[in-house]
Amino acid sequence: MNNQLINRLNILGLLGITTILATGSIIQLVFKELPCPLCLLQRVGFMMVMFGFMLNVRYGPQQPHYGIILFGALFGATAALRQVSLHLLPGDPGYGSPLLGMHYYTWAFVIFVMTIIGVAVLLSLWHQPKKTTSNYHMKSIGNIVCKLAVAVVIINIVSTFIMTGPHVTPADPHSYWLFDQFKK
Repeated sequence: MNNQLINRLNILGLLGITTILATGSIIQLVFKELPCPLCLLQRVGFMMVMFGFMLNVRYGPQQPHYGIILFGALFGATAALRQVSLHLLPGDPGYGSPLLGMHYYTWAFVIFVMTIIGVAVLLSLWHQPKKTTSNYHMKSIGNIVCKLAVAVVIINIVSTFIMTGPHVTPADPHSYWLFDQFKK
């Protein structure tokens, strides 16, 4: 497979996962649906996947970077599947509002599985280039997507701290810990 196409697919993968994580933040901040502990674990999985894609975008595609993506996707899929299994009983409304007919955690599971399959396909078609990674130059669009990904991760970390502070995340959070401190 053409290495330029693989580079573009890595940028697209990073942008896609960044968009998914940003969507979770938008749901949290705009619609005031606070993430539960399993939701936060799925976000960690997305961040791990983003980190692997970012390494590929920044330094060129490498098998260890794909390994990070796969570990992140497996971690996130496990958390998402656990949350899906908690809401399987008939009449269970699920956690949070559905998005296009499925809850965010169900979408997360589907996306993690698609990521695993996509990376497996990329690895099976990819050939290590003859040149070293020191010759790799990141494109400007890759740089922009990397900066966007870092910004989304920072927003998630800050919003999680505002929600939980130094405490364990409640199973069904209803308010932001930091804002509650000002109400006292």
